[in-house]
This record gives sequence, structure tokens and C-alpha cells, in this order.
Amino acid sequence: MLLVCGVISGRSAFAQKADPFRDVRNKMVADYIEREGIINPLVLASMRQVPRHEFVLPAYVKDAYVDSALPIGSKQTISPPFIVAYMTQTIDPQPQDRVLEIGTGSGYQAAVLANIVKEVYSIEIVEALGKSAAQRLNRLKYSNVKTKIGDGYLGWEEYAPFDKIIVTCSPENVPKPLIEQLKEGGRLLIPLGERYQQVFHQFEKKGGQLEEKKLISTLFVPMTGQSEDQRQIKPDPLNPRILNGNFETDENQDGYADHWHYQRLTTLVDQDVPEGRRCILFESHDHNRFAQALQAAPIDGKRLGTLEVRVRYKTEDVETGREPYEAASVVIHFYDENRRAFENATIGPWTGTQDWSIVTKTISVPPKATDMIVRLGLNGATGKLWLDDLAIAPKLR
Repeated sequence: MLLVCGVISGRSAFAQKADPFRDVRNKMVADYIEREGIINPLVLASMRQVPRHEFVLPAYVKDAYVDSALPIGSKQTISPPFIVAYMTQTIDPQPQDRVLEIGTGSGYQAAVLANIVKEVYSIEIVEALGKSAAQRLNRLKYSNVKTKIGDGYLGWEEYAPFDKIIVTCSPENVPKPLIEQLKEGGRLLIPLGERYQQVFHQFEKKGGQLEEKKLISTLFVPMTGQSEDQRQIKPDPLNPRILNGNFETDENQDGYADHWHYQRLTTLVDQDVPEGRRCILFESHDHNRFAQALQAAPIDGKRLGTLEVRVRYKTEDVETGREPYEAASVVIHFYDENRRAFENATIGPWTGTQDWSIVTKTISVPPKATDMIVRLGLNGATGKLWLDDLAIAPKLR
């Protein structure tokens, strides 16, 4: 049974009085969003206005304007600011649009949309999150957002059809009710794929049919409810692996390596490659820009004891930054069952100039690890870093 958790009528934006976060929020937009290719002025204006610190847990307020996903409770996360801006720009929001959002979470995406479109209808399956998001949006006076607790797989037929539908959780396939509830000429943006391997798909309804376009790789929490019941491919936490660790495949031929998400300042190169046809190059001349690529995998820390990690690397004029994390390296971030990062392991760091070398390292797996994210790149260091032939081999305890 669906439960209405909050109805917010009218329209009003967050009133910025003496906002101590205004400058850091503007810097977030300049550094992480506008510089990375978001150009829609309405999206940029909304991202500068919405107080992201109001949408994160108190323990993470200090990180609210970092371009990173953060836990919000109930094993869910708030998306990185760039991803919110990217998704908002991709659906091309218009002032008279009525938008359906699947996955309210903390309410941040709904707030960003609310500053741009006429009405936002947002559904959250986790009751605790849905109630707190409704209260938060009401308190911040986002008066054109209507929320409901329920299974987003079913959409919100009462208010259909919608001009745009945006999905902030990942099913394997597009839920049929969402297709039916999309207006003719409307646009649907959804991350599709396996639990740890997803790609944004954009659909436009023309003549009653959907025209599909594959976009960039991404990583979202899974769509639960009916969608999870229908999932065919289950992840294997006893066999965490790296896909496209040799960077050979680029199905869209868009210059981005398949299976790697959140790529920044990367180039697939085909010269001086130690093995195969391609390798990946990270290049940055600014410590404030993160040349990186990420990939996630499940891991069973109770049963897996170690990971044997191997990678080929080459450097040119690499200089570390002021912070310890601003270093050319491969970093494995371990997460617990609540999707909280709690421990890292590093291969590297590498500095200076060095020709192709191979490094192998055995890493201990923390017993409470349930997920991991592998991050490659300069990570705030400057110079050039080439990587190839990355592989991980797990061993039982």
C-alpha cells in the first residue's frame, strides 16, 4: 500500500539570508560543475542557490560542498553535485514542466529541479527517508514539490503524464509504468544496468515509441521493490573484479573507457602502449582538478582476506599536492553495509618521471567491507600518469 508522506503546495525557493555557505557553494559550482561542462544557466543558478548542507547528515556538513556522494542513512546516498547538475541539464528542464522523480532520497535533486520547473512529483520507497525529505523540503519552502512514499517502479499515475521523468536509482530495465506515464515528446533519464555497472540512458517519446541514447557510465544505489525482484544478474561479492582494466573498450566511441564512471581529464591513447591497443592517460596542470576514473564492485570482507592488485604505470613530471590524497595512485575505498567509507588502501603514490613499470601489491580486506570503489588517477596531483593492465585477484581468508 502506498502512503502519502508529504504534500507541499505553492512555490518558493530557499531564502538566503546571512548564508555562511554561499561562497563555498559558489566555488563548488565553479570548480566541479561549470568547469566540467554544465552550461545551462538555469541549472547553474539553481545549484548556486540550493543549500546542500541542509540535505546531508550533521556529521557530513563539512563535506557538503565536495563533489562526492555522501551517506544519508537507510543505506542510501546523496548524489555528487556534478551528477545532480548533469542529470538536471540532460532532461532539459523548462519552466512549465511537470517532472516525476523516482528516488527522493534527501530531497536535494527535487530542490534543484523545483527552482526551475513548475511542479516536481517525487517518490521514495524508504519511509524514513521519504518523511524526513518531505519535512526538509517543507521547512526550506520548496512549495512546488509533492512527495509520496511508495514503489517508484509504479510511477505516480494520478498525476501523469509527465513532461520529464528523472530516476535516481538503478533498475536493470526501464519500468513499463514510467514509459506509459511519460508525455508524448517527453524525456526520461535513467541509470540502467547491473548493481555495480550502470550507464545513463536518455529516452524521448516520439509517436508513442521511445528513442534511446546511451550516455556516460555512472553508479547509483539499486531500485528496490518490484525492480529488485525482477533483477536477473546478481553481483558476486566473493569475486570482485575489474572490468575493462586494459581500457580497450569504448563502445560509444566517445573517448571514455567503458565500465569506468566519473572520468575526469582522461584520454584513451594508442601510442607507446605496453599491452594491447590502448591505455588511459590522466593529465592535469591544476591541483584543484581531479584527473580520475572510478569503478565499483561488491566484496565480502568476512570471507575474503586479501586482494592481489597489479597495474602497469608510467609518469611524466608528476608532482603531489598539499593534501595526502593529492597523489598519483590507485586507491581502493572500502565501504560498510551502510555505504560509509571507512578504510582505504593505496597502490603508489608515484612521482617524477618514470617509464613503464609493473607494480603488484597484496592488500588486506577489512572484515566489515561489503563494497569497494577503485579510484585511479592523479587525484589532485599534477603531471601525466598512464595506466594499463589493471587487475585484481581475491583470495579467501
